[in-house]
Amino acid sequence: MTDTDHPPGYTGKDLSSLGFFLVTTMDGILIINKPKGMTSHDVISRLRKLYHQKKFGHTGTLDPDATGVLVVLCGKACKINQFLADTDKKYIAKIQLGYSTTTDDIHGDVLDRKPIDENFDFDSVISSFQGPCHQRVPMTSNKKVNGMKLLDYQRKGLPVPEVYQDVMIYAIKPLEDLSFEIACSSGTYVRSICRDFGPLTNNLSCMASLVRTQVGRFTLSQAQDLDDLANGEKPVLYSIRSVLDHLPMIAYPDIHAIYQGKTIHLDTDYDRVCIVENKEPIAIYDRIEEDIFHSKRGLW
Repeated sequence: MTDTDHPPGYTGKDLSSLGFFLVTTMDGILIINKPKGMTSHDVISRLRKLYHQKKFGHTGTLDPDATGVLVVLCGKACKINQFLADTDKKYIAKIQLGYSTTTDDIHGDVLDRKPIDENFDFDSVISSFQGPCHQRVPMTSNKKVNGMKLLDYQRKGLPVPEVYQDVMIYAIKPLEDLSFEIACSSGTYVRSICRDFGPLTNNLSCMASLVRTQVGRFTLSQAQDLDDLANGEKPVLYSIRSVLDHLPMIAYPDIHAIYQGKTIHLDTDYDRVCIVENKEPIAIYDRIEEDIFHSKRGLW
């Protein structure tokens, strides 16, 4: 990029005579179709370089070999991650039979092999996962035990503690060729389902592939490719207000008190509210007691 080239989505003032641009900050939610082979952090790094902006973050990690919907928070939106409510996910996954691995997918080291037993009803077995699930977390997870990630136990050759978590499988639909579509709560490990499928069918198994098709309200059809953005496609940004619509929006009369982070009085039945100025979210406030609320997070 030369001194006179504008990055894609550029809306700032041309200061090329000084050797740089003053670029208007991108604020909002960007949906990326993460390609295979990139970590979620790789995506963020590329966006930072592409738009010359530091403030980018994501709401849920995708493994390097997985593809699909990655929700990226841009600019001011980086401040709202903890307040997002709509974080359930949908995936399409494929199971590999015949062996188990250290990572519960085909990219890990093989732990054991076993001849494939095809005497099972795939539709019936995969459908049995629907509902509440007490799930064993993969050994290569970022989950921490005694301050150390499970994957670090494995890397150091230490015994990996078994960690379980309760998740919800809202729906699971069998597809062809040992594939399935799943709708699940945030935090669900789909590769654990692929791993646990094996023992139910007298097999060993792991995950062959994974595509995330939806996060909350955002679907794969809304996702943009990084290469397209790099080639000049305009980034589609969804508003911060649109993902905070589960909170009541309140226009407080003394807006200066909000910017100063002062405690305020509100007549509302809600314990958490979003304060707006000109319909734009500027702060999240939580109830302390009765009608007294304190600033949880400024969004400006």
